[in-house]
Amino acid sequence: MLKFCVTGFFPTFVPMLRSIFIVALGSGIGGTLRFVMSKYIQGSVYTSFPVATMTVNILGCLLIGLFYGLFDRSSFLSSDLKLFLTVGLCGGFTTFSTFMNENLQLLRIGNFIYSALYTAGSLFFGLLAVFIGYRLIKQI
Repeated sequence: MLKFCVTGFFPTFVPMLRSIFIVALGSGIGGTLRFVMSKYIQGSVYTSFPVATMTVNILGCLLIGLFYGLFDRSSFLSSDLKLFLTVGLCGGFTTFSTFMNENLQLLRIGNFIYSALYTAGSLFFGLLAVFIGYRLIKQI
């Protein structure tokens, strides 16, 4: 019985470890890029509006749109590369949880206008960026 469980476990576990490693590598790179870019942007702009996070989120949306458009167009690209770029890199780069936390902080201090602008701008421009990225790749 134990032999059956072990042999049934490894064929599915080993590919999962490979996927986990690919996502972890992409996420580490994406998170590092997010950190560096956010620090640079926030250091360049003097406002309480979370410009850096919004910019990173919109850029991340553009990137994921470009990547998915590229993968839809090119069947020769590997599923590992897709996993690395979309789930890993873009997942580590975009900052939705930070976005939500910053909105909460804006609401807690009573800055309802900034919170509304931040939410609406992130959603509208993020969706627009995904669409543009996807369409750019489709047109090439």
